Amino acid sequence: MLSGFAKLSLTATSIAPVGFTYAFAAFLAGESGIGLFISFVSLLLIIVCISIFWYAIRHVEPFSFKIVSLEAADRENLSLLLIYLLPLFTTDFESLNWLVWVPSLAIIALVVGTGYSYHFNPILGVMGWHFYRASTPEGVTYVLLTKKQLRSAKTQFKVGQLTEYIV
Repeated sequence: MLSGFAKLSLTATSIAPVGFTYAFAAFLAGESGIGLFISFVSLLLIIVCISIFWYAIRHVEPFSFKIVSLEAADRENLSLLLIYLLPLFTTDFESLNWLVWVPSLAIIALVVGTGYSYHFNPILGVMGWHFYRASTPEGVTYVLLTKKQLRSAKTQFKVGQLTEYIV
């Protein structure tokens, strides 16, 4: 299982696409220095996400995972992205209050990263990963990340446990 820092990092990396949107808005507003900085941080977040998954694939011990019910869980991505992007549609880049936005995003990442809540990571979706809610015979529901398109719940997998409820 990954550490709490890795879990928090994976949550934080989910805002990288939003960073690119803010960087684009900064470039359009003539703030190329800010745009480059935000682009760099967003690219760094993508590298962190890929590195965590690369590490997990090679170092997290696999175990047998039997599921009894399965449901696609990456449908929430559009609503989450719209919530993050909404300020770009309602205000100019120059009038964004960064003293409010930066701590707000940090608090969201901290709350989601330290709790048992599920948070879709669009970077993983772009990399071909699919998210499923998978229930075990014991009645515990996990988020299952896989590159496979699953069509049946009556399957047994070899998985690695990333966090308490993500395999």
